[in-house]
Amino acid sequence: MAHRFSTINSHPPLLLHHHHHDSLPKMLCTTVQANARLKPFIVVAVSKSAEIASIPSPTPIDPLSISLPSPPSLRKVSPGSLQYPPGLVGAVPDRSHFNIEDDDVAGAMDYLTKILSSKVYDVANESPLELAEKLSQRLGVNIWLKREDMQTVFSFKIRGAYNMMAKLPKEVLQKGVICSSAGNHAQGVALSAKRLKCNAVIVMPVTTPDIKWKSVERMGATVVLIGDSYDEAQAYAKKRAKEEGRTFVPPFDHPDVIAGQGTVGMEIWRHMQRPIHAIFVPVGGGGLIAGIAAFMKRVSPQVKIIGVEPTDANGMALSLHHGERVILDQVGGFADGVAVKEIGEETFRLCKGLVDGVVLVSRDAICASIKDMFEEKRSILEPAGALALAGAEAYCKYYGIKGENVVAITSGANMNFDKLRIVTELANVGRKQEALMLTFLPEEPGSFKQFCRLVGQMNITEFKYRYTSSDKAVVLYSVGVHTPKELRQMQQRIESSMLETHNLSESDLTKDHLRYMIGGRLDIQNEVICRFTIPERPGALMKFLDTFSPRWNISLFHYRAQGESGANVLVGIQVPANEMDEFHNRANKLGYDYKVVNKDPVFQLFMH
Repeated sequence: MAHRFSTINSHPPLLLHHHHHDSLPKMLCTTVQANARLKPFIVVAVSKSAEIASIPSPTPIDPLSISLPSPPSLRKVSPGSLQYPPGLVGAVPDRSHFNIEDDDVAGAMDYLTKILSSKVYDVANESPLELAEKLSQRLGVNIWLKREDMQTVFSFKIRGAYNMMAKLPKEVLQKGVICSSAGNHAQGVALSAKRLKCNAVIVMPVTTPDIKWKSVERMGATVVLIGDSYDEAQAYAKKRAKEEGRTFVPPFDHPDVIAGQGTVGMEIWRHMQRPIHAIFVPVGGGGLIAGIAAFMKRVSPQVKIIGVEPTDANGMALSLHHGERVILDQVGGFADGVAVKEIGEETFRLCKGLVDGVVLVSRDAICASIKDMFEEKRSILEPAGALALAGAEAYCKYYGIKGENVVAITSGANMNFDKLRIVTELANVGRKQEALMLTFLPEEPGSFKQFCRLVGQMNITEFKYRYTSSDKAVVLYSVGVHTPKELRQMQQRIESSMLETHNLSESDLTKDHLRYMIGGRLDIQNEVICRFTIPERPGALMKFLDTFSPRWNISLFHYRAQGESGANVLVGIQVPANEMDEFHNRANKLGYDYKVVNKDPVFQLFMH
C-alpha cells in the first residue's frame, strides 16, 4: 500500500557523409579500461538491511530535518537570465581546447563500450524510427520520430534504470533499491525491480496524482509519499538508502543510467540508412542527451546533437552558458518530466564536451507539437515527450533547413488528462493559427459594429467584453490566423481608426489569468499583484491563505489548475509599502514559487 507521511509544510547547419554500418571500427568491439576519473555513484551502507514488511506505520516525519552531506554550492540563476529566439541554437559550449578523439574529454570510448554491452533489451523494446509524413511535407524537411513513447512504461526511463540495476552484484540487489521520482523514472525502477525480483521502494511527493503512484504500486513496488517537493522526497530516499543498505537509483546522474539511455542513440544510428543532419533530445537532468551524444559523437561525429528545454526550465543551457553547473532559482512545471532545477554532474561533464547547443521553446510551442503528433500518429505525448519535436520544428524554421533528415526523440506519453484542456487552448496559438488580441473601443453606440467591420474576413474565435467606464471599453478577442501578414494588416486597419490595439499572444499572464477577468478596472491602494504556483494537494490552498490572511486584505484572486504541476494563482494583496519586507518573508517561508507582476505592461492594460 502507499504510505502517506505528513510534513511540517504541508549553431550553423553541418552536413554529414553517409555512414556504412558494416564498417564499424574494430575498436567498438574491443574492451577498454574504464575511465579512472569516473566517480563511484553507488553508495551502499551495510550496517543493516530491511524487509518491506518491516516498514513502520505512518508517523509524522519532517523531511527538512533529514541530515545529509551538504552538496557543493552552486550559483543560483533565474531561467529568464538566458533567453533567445525560438529555434536558435544557443548555449554553444566553448570547446576550443577540446578534442573529440581524446578520451580525456568525456570518456566517450568508455561509454561506447558500456552502451554496446547494455542489458536494456531484457526489458525495453527497440522503439521504431518513423517518418512524420505530414509534418515533413509542411516543413520541407524529413522529420523522423524516435518513438520512446511506445515503451512498456511509455517512456525511455526504463532503459537507464534497468541497465544500472541489472549490473548490481546479486548480494547488493538483494538488499533492495530505492528511488525518488514523481513520474517516469519511478515506473522504470518499479518494472526493473519486478523483472529482477528485488525489493523496491519508490518515494514520491505527496502532491503526486493518485493515477501515478497507483500505477507504480501495481508493479509491486512499495510507494512512500512524503514532502511537498521532489527535493524533500529525494532527501528522504537517500537517508533511507543509507539506513537500510538499499541502493539509491538516480534518475540520470550515473554512468550506467546514462549508458542505458544511450542505447536510444545506438538504435537511431543502426536504423537510419541515410545521413542525419541533427538529433533533437529533450533535456531535464541530461541523462538521455549525454548517452546519445556519447555514442553518436564517436561513431558519426558530424551529426549535431541538440538539446531542447522549455524557456522556464533551462538548466542545461544556463550551465553550458556559464561553463559550470548552476541551480535554477525556480523552474516551470508545465513540462514536468524535465522540470529539473539542477542538472547532473556527470551528465554536464559529458554534455559540455559533446553537445552542440540547446534550443529553447515556449509552452505554446510544446502544445502545438503535441497537436502535431496527434494529427500525425493519433498519439498523445506528455509535454516533455513533445519537447524535442517542438525544438526540431523551431530549428528548421529559424535556419531555413530543407531536405535534411532530422530526428526528434518523442520521449514519453504519460500525459495527465487534466492537462489536455490547457494543451487544446494553447496549441493553435503555438502554431500561429490563432492570435490573442486586445483593443480599446469607445463606449458609444455603433462602436462594436465598426470594430467587426475592421476585423474584416478574419475569423473571430473568442470575444470578451464587459462595461467598465463611460469612456473606453476593453475588448479581448481571439482571431484565427492564416498568415502573419493577414494579422498585421488587420491590426493596421484597426489602429488606423484610432483604436489602440495590442497582440497578447506571447503573454502567459493573459492566457493563464487575465483572459478570464474582463471588467473590474480599479486602482486599489497598496495592491501587490503576484503569481503563485500552489501544489495540487489537499490543504495547499488553506496553507497559502493562512500565510497572508487576515494579516492583509486579498483584493483579487484567480485560481487555474494545471494538473500535477500545480495550480497557477493570480492574487492581489493590499500590503502597505512599509510592510513589504514582512510580505516577502512570509511568501518565502511559504515555499511556493511566486513573482510580483504589478509592473507587467499587460496587467496595466487590463486592470488600470
